[in-house]
Order: sequence, then C-alpha cells, then structure tokens
Amino acid sequence: MTTPSAEWKARRAARAALDKRAGDLVVLDVQRVSSVTDYFLICSGKSTTHLETITEAIRGDLKGQGVHVLHAEGVAESGWVLLDYGDVLMHVFLEDTRLYYALERLWGDAPVLPLDPS
Repeated sequence: MTTPSAEWKARRAARAALDKRAGDLVVLDVQRVSSVTDYFLICSGKSTTHLETITEAIRGDLKGQGVHVLHAEGVAESGWVLLDYGDVLMHVFLEDTRLYYALERLWGDAPVLPLDPS
C-alpha cells in the first residue's frame, strides 16, 4: 500500500470536517514558506462540543484509511485543537480563538488549496 500524499490527507480531512459543519475551512499550501509541514488545515467550530466532533471526525476518517495522528495538542475547552499528521497540521478553533491567533494572516504568503465544492 502506498503512503497517502500530504495533499490527499488535507483534502480527506477537509471533507470530514465539512461533513461535521466546520466553519470557514481553508487549506493553506505552506510548502514554499515553511520547513515544518506542507499544509495547514484551519477551520472553526461554534462550541467546545463542536470542536470535539470535528476533531474526532478527522481522526476517525483518516484512521479508517490507515493514517494515524502523530501528535495531538490542546483540548476543546482551550479553544484550539492541533492534530499533527507530519506533513499536514490541522488547526480546529473556536471562532474567537481563531480570530485571536489569525494564522491565515501569519501565513498570508501561502496559496490556498482549492477544494471541490459539494
């Protein structure tokens, strides 16, 4: 079995998050501006329960495809959960916390990966 690409993981996680009604989801291609990872997935939830639902959907979907999280940080109550898949970092925020950290602004030089509408 071939290892899924970073882009595949980002797209698969985006679909799982959107299926749980994640808000303002964006995937940034940071390959040219970061030596840490290839993609950032950033999305928002409306409550701590919603954050848990989104992060569990991402983890469950990718695990079902044989892709396991390398490291997870934060808890929903903190307003920010980070799932580290090595070549993809997934940030799930409460809306206010996301505004505060403004990752999209910090990584503004990174192009957005277009996602298929559905």
